[in-house]
Amino acid sequence: MLRIFSFTITFSPGDELIVSALDHEANIAPWVDLAERQNLVLKWWPSAERTTRPKLTPENLAPLLSDRTRLVALTHASNVLGTVHDVRAIAAAARRRAPAALVCVDGVAYAPHRPIDVRALDVDLYAFSWYKVYGPHAAQLYASPRARDAARPLGHFFNPTATLENKMALAASTYELVAALPAAVSYLRGRWGAIAAHEARLQGLLLEYLNGREDVTVYGETSADNAVRVPTISFTVKGWSSRELVEAVEKVTLKFGFRWGLFYSVRLKEYLGLEQDGVVRVSMVHYNTGKSNTGGGCEV
Repeated sequence: MLRIFSFTITFSPGDELIVSALDHEANIAPWVDLAERQNLVLKWWPSAERTTRPKLTPENLAPLLSDRTRLVALTHASNVLGTVHDVRAIAAAARRRAPAALVCVDGVAYAPHRPIDVRALDVDLYAFSWYKVYGPHAAQLYASPRARDAARPLGHFFNPTATLENKMALAASTYELVAALPAAVSYLRGRWGAIAAHEARLQGLLLEYLNGREDVTVYGETSADNAVRVPTISFTVKGWSSRELVEAVEKVTLKFGFRWGLFYSVRLKEYLGLEQDGVVRVSMVHYNTGKSNTGGGCEV
């Protein structure tokens, strides 16, 4: 969806795009390509200090902003780190210094865990995939009025151009998928508080165990506070490659649902200095259960 939108927007040569190195490639590749096509300046964020707990903040964004900034792209929550970023504060900082900039947020790793209010966040673009929110394989993109107005139509010249759908859709919607969306919304309505509380308990169990081991490095926030992270937890274990560890466990039991890899966040691998096998990732949601065992671990 963001790739398609990137073909609707035109900037001037020398304008600047700020792209997060902590993002899924879906919110990086469109802007890297746009910078190449339109001779724009690409700035990577964060640009300094390597840490196992990187976070996007107004403070580390500030040095990158300028009068030429036209886009700030970030993730609401990293699909590897689980760290939640203060999108509203970041958007406000961007608007103060670079009022012409569009603020673009990838919410795919945040949407399964918290409700989203794009007006309260004051962003220009917000995208996620419904299959992550217990729905069909369909993407959704919100665009603010000014982002919509800046977009040029991609469809046939005789088609209407008033809405974002008019401008971006090259054919009819996949109606059987669209019809499933109200069911997903109905399922989640009124449950967000319980979801957040249950997930906080789940990540607390796992993080307590991982934080207690000297041979484990947790990437992202080590706190179980659901205000600072969602229950997507990644780690490495000293003496093991991430792939070897997962495959060794799976030879013994398949009751643990976890994976190894980079999860389409290859730039993050480079930022964190990870090996090619990346991290071990445990992705929990509200329908998982948790229980302590005799070894102090967590079954999810």
